[in-house]
Amino acid sequence: MKKVVFLILFILLLLPSEANAQCAMCRAVLESEGNVETAEGINNGIVYLMAIPYVLVGGLFFFVYRKMRK
Repeated sequence: MKKVVFLILFILLLLPSEANAQCAMCRAVLESEGNVETAEGINNGIVYLMAIPYVLVGGLFFFVYRKMRK
């Protein structure tokens, strides 16, 4: 059971690095400017904003799971 949980957690930690997507409006504005550094900064910001809620909810479920097992 622990191996499965660690495998799922490992896979989920790898996904944000592959999720360098943007909303259509942000991408259109950034592509028209041609500034690569700004586009990369926006991509990283979106990934961080997306990942934090998942980490918090995962931590909450982990602590509830530990409490239920005891």
